[in-house]
This record gives sequence, C-alpha cells and structure tokens, in this order.
Amino acid sequence: MDENLREILLGVLAAGITAALGWFARTYLWRRKQLRKQRFFGLPDNSECLLVVNRDPSTTEWAVQRNDVFALLELSALIKDCGAHADVVPQDGAQQGFGERTEFCLGGPTSNRRMAAHLQSLLPGVQINIDREPGPDRSAFTIGGESYRLEHGTSEYVLLARLTAGQSGDDVRPVFLFCGQRGVTNQAASRYLARHHVKLARKHGQQGNFCLLLKVVNSQAYGPDVVELVADVTRAATTPVAPTNGRRGAHRA
Repeated sequence: MDENLREILLGVLAAGITAALGWFARTYLWRRKQLRKQRFFGLPDNSECLLVVNRDPSTTEWAVQRNDVFALLELSALIKDCGAHADVVPQDGAQQGFGERTEFCLGGPTSNRRMAAHLQSLLPGVQINIDREPGPDRSAFTIGGESYRLEHGTSEYVLLARLTAGQSGDDVRPVFLFCGQRGVTNQAASRYLARHHVKLARKHGQQGNFCLLLKVVNSQAYGPDVVELVADVTRAATTPVAPTNGRRGAHRA
C-alpha cells in the first residue's frame, strides 16, 4: 500500500512540475513576443501614443469618414494589445516633435495637415497630386519617377510607413503613416499592419524604417480586404527629388 501511494504521489508531483514548466515556458514565449511587438510599435506598458485623425474632405465641418473610423478601430486594438493608451487628436491639433510619443497619422495631405508636414520632412521623394479639378492624375502618387493613378473602386493606392526620424536605441518612438488615395485604402493599410507586423519587424528590424506602396484591389466588391504589396519604396520615398517647374496641383513631400 505504501509503495502504491508513493508512486501516486510521485506521479502527481511529476505532473505538477510538468504543468508548471509548461506554464512558465508559455509565459516566457508570450512575454518575449509581446516585448518584440512593443519595441516595434514603440509602445511599452502603460505608455501613451498619438492617433492623428484626418477630416472628411467631402464636408466643410469637422468629421471623420466611415472607413477612417474603422482604421482607427484597427489601430486602437493594436495599441491596447501592447498595453498602451492612445490620445486621439484632430489633424490640426497635433503639435509635438519626433520621439516624444509613438504617432499613428491617418489620411492624405489634403485632409491632414500633419500628414502633409510628415511627407515634406520624412518622405521628400513622394509627390501627390492634390489638384481639386477632375482629371486622370487627381490624387496620383509619383514615387521614383513612377506614377500610380487612382481608379475608383478598382485600383487604389496607399503608403504605409514606419519612420524613426533619426532616433536610435531601444527607446524609439516611431511615426506610422497611413497615406491613402481614399478612406478605404487607409483602412486597408491599418489592417495590413495589424496582420503583418511580425513579418515586417523580422524583415526591416524592430527599429527599422520602411515605406511600402500597397494597392487595394476591387474595393467596390471586396472593401479593404484584398491588398497587394506593390513595392518597397523606402529608398525612393526618402530621397529628395529634383525641383521641377510647372508641376500644377502637386504636393511635393
């Protein structure tokens, strides 16, 4: 009887040790994954970040377009997962430099002044046609000599960028840009970041800069769900372009 009891106790003890080791291993792996995610986004526990919201260009009043609201929800979930907090401010209310807090900036240069400033200082190789008159080049991106035109509901482009503005070290607070030709493209870029941030961190480094050109395919049927990576345009986007004369309606970033 004593021998059987000893075997039972040893079995229970072994099972307890195995369960404890498994729990510690899972906790360690989860925490390591969480720390990598926090470093990539610059969002340690209980930190604060800035969500810069663009205005709806179709109205003169301060309003946020429906797809941009969905994009903010995607980003809010990411921020919450990192254990951080977001301060939501309108595009003309953000007045801070680089490195103070991680920033997520949403919208094109016509609907977001903050985005226009970031394009000019951080992505000088990007040109965006901001002419309000209808035409085939309206809202077109020009990067590295290549032009990317907007085709409503069929082929629409957005820039997704992570930029550190010269910061270095383990305490970097990056700027994330979601600069699209339409609201649905901003939502697509935020969803792309949520789904692929691990792969992006592995490819570009947890402290690396990148600027990706994405294409939203057939949004009138699929919404923001079908997204193609057109190119990594980091080098072209961060290299200033030579001045040109008579470029009407273009925003040179």
